[in-house]
Amino acid sequence: MDGKTRSDIRAGMHVSIVLKQDQRSGKLTKGIVKDILTNSNKHPHGIKVRLTNGEVGRVKEICQI
Repeated sequence: MDGKTRSDIRAGMHVSIVLKQDQRSGKLTKGIVKDILTNSNKHPHGIKVRLTNGEVGRVKEICQI
């Protein structure tokens, strides 16, 4: 799953996100979803989430744990 559909993402899931400052490099940050910030059902760049550590970014992949 690529993180572009809101219904695929739930609080507590392990995901890899790209932070705003890392968009050019594409560096991914792993964490656990605390809040889903995007209201629309789909987003072409990924659903925006807040991780439990407070970082905000767009989901690039959902990790299988």
